Formats: sequence, C-alpha cells, structure tokens
Amino acid sequence: MTMDPGFARHMWHQLEPVHALFWYAPEVFAEAEALGFETKVRWPSYFAWRSAPFGAAGPEQVAAAFYSFSPRMVAEHVPAAWSVAAPDRILAARLRAVDRMYRALPGDRFDGPEIAEAAELARAAAEAANTAGRPIAAANADLPWPDEPHLVLWHAINLLREHRGDGHVAALLTEGLDPAEALVSFAAIGAAPVETFASRGWTDEEWQAAQDRLASRGLIDAAGQATAKGRELRDSVERRTDDLAIAPWEALGKDKADRLAELTLPILIANLETGLLPASNTLGIGKVQGPAR
Repeated sequence: MTMDPGFARHMWHQLEPVHALFWYAPEVFAEAEALGFETKVRWPSYFAWRSAPFGAAGPEQVAAAFYSFSPRMVAEHVPAAWSVAAPDRILAARLRAVDRMYRALPGDRFDGPEIAEAAELARAAAEAANTAGRPIAAANADLPWPDEPHLVLWHAINLLREHRGDGHVAALLTEGLDPAEALVSFAAIGAAPVETFASRGWTDEEWQAAQDRLASRGLIDAAGQATAKGRELRDSVERRTDDLAIAPWEALGKDKADRLAELTLPILIANLETGLLPASNTLGIGKVQGPAR
C-alpha cells in the first residue's frame, strides 16, 4: 500500500526540532569560535557548517543549492569560510558540536538503548533516500557515518532534512518561483512575519521587486497577501515537496517511522524547553505546513 505523502511532512515536523537546535546551541557556537569564526551572529558559522560537505565550494554553488539566500549574502561568507578553517576541520568540529549540544541537555538519554534504536531507524530511512538531483543531500551522504548512536541520529536527520529541502527547491523551480519569490510567496500565506525573512539577505528593493513579479502573476494582492491563486500555488509546492520526500519513509515503513518519532520525542521536548529555538522561523513550523529553505 502506497503511503500518504503527507506522512513525510509529519515526520519532518517531528524530526526537524531534534536537529535544529544545532543552529542555536551555545556549545555549537563555542566550537565555531574555537575554529576562528565570528560568533556574534550565526551566519559565518552557519554557511561553514552547512556547506562544508561540498568541500571548498564557491559562492555560486552554495547560493544555488541553498536557494533562498541572497547570492550577495552568500558571497559575504563563502569562500571566506575556508580561509578560517578547511572543510574537513569544520566537519570534525561539527560532530564535536553535536556531541556537546546533546550532552548538555538534562538527563542521560543519549547513552541508553533507545538512542541506539532511534539511530538505527533514522539511518535506515536516510540510506533509502535517493540523492540523484539533490546536491546537499548527496554531499552529506558522501560523508562517513559517525560511530556513536547520537551522532548517527543527528547525521541521519540532517541527511533527511537536506533530502527534503533539495526536493523543495525542485518544487519551487517547477512552479516558477525564483529564490526571492519563494520567500515572498511564503510570507504572503502567513508562514512568518515578513521581518523574519530579512535573515536571508534580500534588500527592501529586491523584496518589493519580487512582490511586483508575483502580483503581475495574480499570486499576491496589493497588500502583499496571497490570493486564492497564490495559496493554490503554494499548496502545490508543498504537495510536490511531500511527494518527493516520501520514499525514505515508505522504505522504512509506517510502524518503524512511528517508533522513530516516539523515540525522539523526549529529545524534541528537551530541545524546545531550552528556549533556544525561535518561535518564528523561515521554515514555517508551527504556523503552516511547509518549508521555505
């Protein structure tokens, strides 16, 4: 029996907060600072952590893969990141950061059989993810698997979320939404306040130009809100994203996927209880169903 593609979105909502603490945890910033990165803001290390699997990539490759970031913003951090630390050093520090981040959470949940079981299930799903045409997922899939279960778990979830994100970019391209338009159209359906998307580096003029292009297609109104046609287009993007993300979960099976969600729920709760994850985010989690990478 074919699995409902919406289950892929459900699993993404379950697992993304388990992974996403990485982008905000002080232990991660400490590792970045030890490498030599500026840590007053998160972007110098963000681009280093996330693009290091490519090797010493250039700004065009990173901007193309990350999609929703202004190429100008990407160029501020890449290739400058590789003069601070080589990609292999960054990747080694990334695993140390994950280890420190998880071990800083209260309790000893990362040493028991439950975490080993969760890691095994997440790895099985990740290894079933076809990376053809998915550059970020493929780059992460090329990395060696860590040894410790909690690091395997994070690596697997990271691969799965990049697999979904790469598919999301394909869906945006299919619907004719360029990087700025992808964000403007997502803001237009109330995913997050417009101010939240300023983190992607687009100027007010570029944002307005994207609004004008979408308005000319009848996708948003004069107030910047999505029209019925615009909401229909965004729904199509999210459905296609789910369609492209369902294969790993079909391979794992619903019972095992549900078990993975059950096993990782305590980590999700602990991550939320840190207060480090922002209530408003560019992924739209907690507001509407669907990511904007």
